[in-house]
Amino acid sequence: MNCLSNEEGISRIKIKFIIEGLGEAEGEFVRFLSPRTIDSIVRKLPLEGRAALWKEEIYFEIPMKIGEEKSKPTVEPGTIAFWPMGSAICVFYGKSQPYSPVNLLGKITSNLDLFKQVKSGSTIKIQLLT
Repeated sequence: MNCLSNEEGISRIKIKFIIEGLGEAEGEFVRFLSPRTIDSIVRKLPLEGRAALWKEEIYFEIPMKIGEEKSKPTVEPGTIAFWPMGSAICVFYGKSQPYSPVNLLGKITSNLDLFKQVKSGSTIKIQLLT
């Protein structure tokens, strides 16, 4: 039996972003980055919000209050994070850095460029990839 693939299924959670009028992008949550934050979000999926733009980042508020967990002041392009100060899920598609520390959730695995086209106010839905 291959333990690694089973373990990976638990530690990596495949997700999908559906952006109104634009299409879909895929990503994954990596549990060890912020296990409590990720578990809280996954239990509430699917979640939907209206996009807001800040530098090279899109974010949308979700109805959850979660404090800082292993939060970081800097991120790589492609990072998915939770912003405790704004109760929002963020996707960093460029060189932008968070306004304040974020809880890392994972990364976009396909179609990152889609986020460059998102307009303020667009509906974004995040759900488990089936």
